[in-house]
Amino acid sequence: MLSKLPLTFLYFLGAILVLNLFQATVTDLLYDEAYYWYYSKQLAWGYFDHPPMVAWLIKISDFIFDGELGVRFMSCLLSSGTSILLWLCIDNKKKYDFIPHFFVVAFSMTLLNAYGFLTLPDTPLLFFTALFLFVYKKFITKPTISIALFLGVVIACLMYSKYHAVLVIVCVILSNFKLVANTYAWLAIAVALMCYYPHFNWLYDNDFVSFRYHLFDRPNDSYDAVKFTGGFFLNLLALFGFTFPLVYWSLFKTKAADLFTKALLYLTYGVIIFFFISSFNRRIQTQWLIVISIPLVIIVFNYILENQKTRKWMTYTGLTTIAVLLVLRVGLFYEPLFPVEFETHGNKKWIDDIEYEAWAIPVVFENSYRNAPMYEFYSGRKAISLNNISYRRNQYSINDSEASVQNGMVLYISKYLDKKNTIAFKKSENSIYYGKYIKKFESFRNLKCIIDVNEVEFDRTIEHTMKVYNPYDRDISLNKLKFAMAYLNESRKVVELKPIPTVPLVKTDTVLKARDTIAFSFKLRKTKVDNPKYFRIGISENGLRHGLNGENIKIK
Repeated sequence: MLSKLPLTFLYFLGAILVLNLFQATVTDLLYDEAYYWYYSKQLAWGYFDHPPMVAWLIKISDFIFDGELGVRFMSCLLSSGTSILLWLCIDNKKKYDFIPHFFVVAFSMTLLNAYGFLTLPDTPLLFFTALFLFVYKKFITKPTISIALFLGVVIACLMYSKYHAVLVIVCVILSNFKLVANTYAWLAIAVALMCYYPHFNWLYDNDFVSFRYHLFDRPNDSYDAVKFTGGFFLNLLALFGFTFPLVYWSLFKTKAADLFTKALLYLTYGVIIFFFISSFNRRIQTQWLIVISIPLVIIVFNYILENQKTRKWMTYTGLTTIAVLLVLRVGLFYEPLFPVEFETHGNKKWIDDIEYEAWAIPVVFENSYRNAPMYEFYSGRKAISLNNISYRRNQYSINDSEASVQNGMVLYISKYLDKKNTIAFKKSENSIYYGKYIKKFESFRNLKCIIDVNEVEFDRTIEHTMKVYNPYDRDISLNKLKFAMAYLNESRKVVELKPIPTVPLVKTDTVLKARDTIAFSFKLRKTKVDNPKYFRIGISENGLRHGLNGENIKIK
């Protein structure tokens, strides 16, 4: 494949690869990158928030390099691979006369530029989308068993990258509905499902926790036309910097002259339409739209090859965007150049302050799946996140992290602690955490509160039954547990927390036995909240803030 690439193309590709490797080495991790690095410490077929591809890539990088490059090395290689695949998808022979213009188009796309060195789930999503389109192009030209088999593996890799990949697959199928009657297409789907079976199995074993979170439990604000739909359109512009008018003009002017171009158009418009509709329900994050960058590189470059005036303006606006992006990239590791405080700034100093106080004892961060892995990455010391009822579940909620700090001394860090008799850790001007030592830490965040209804009436006279399951291999005294009810608004955000008296249905129960269940009765508490939409139950153990022990129950 590389032998087909012109020397000029390889020069540009090599220069960008060196730049990305340098950037990956000198830039501190993003919080999400640290979180996905934490994924990679325990390889699995799935994780709370995402499929496992991002963890696998980090694990491979970690075998080769240490530090930040040990998180990002594979991302740099995949970025180069994406450029190669996009180039090979373009058939126009004029492309050899405009190689620099190709890189201007691709490198000026803001997140495509950034994900050249960052390791996030979108990084493999971009690469495997490009690979999927490359293989699909060959498939529609001359389908064979070997191409169908390879296409199936690529589809599985897409789905292992990010759940949004289903949009890529569905949009391409809709662009060529004859695939429904194509035996080779069904072979590809069968191979993809077989390869994806381990993740399906992981989801089943974990009660489909990822789907339940993304579809039902994820906090969401009430609809705001400016923030939601207006933000969606702003994100569509932000993806392409100063080139956005030319990008969308090229898209508008491109017609579906063949099946491959039709697939590119369906993919682009399909993703845009899907998230436009979604914007009436939730805020759309910019990276959710990033996959349209892949077909648009091909569409825009093909268009400017035939349109000199557009090509000239794409060069001017693209180079301007690239210049701004390069300045911002320097600002990621050289703080004075960045216009605002960013998450790659100041973490090592803050982590050093905590490590000075903690030394070798584990650190328990309350409600921060971001701070815990960042601290563990840069200090090399044990840290976990302990999530309370006002937060959200994450990978620390479903793995064995809690067990690793039980019954020993910890440094407990939270924003919620009393400022008196605590240690202050200043992360930034607007972010101060407080820490205290706990000599014998004990938590039971895996206790499960089960209410066998999905909906209740807001009637405080009705007695409800709740079962509490103890998944631990030891008995727990009920004297250590206190129950509370959180009322949530329509955005699934906690607005009031009320302690509730719970009465065991069997009055002699004083201990929750290992791997056993006790039933309690309780009533809804009076609340100052107007029309609460949900409630959920949490358990406080040993004076800690109440945990995320129950599911959201809808209130009629």
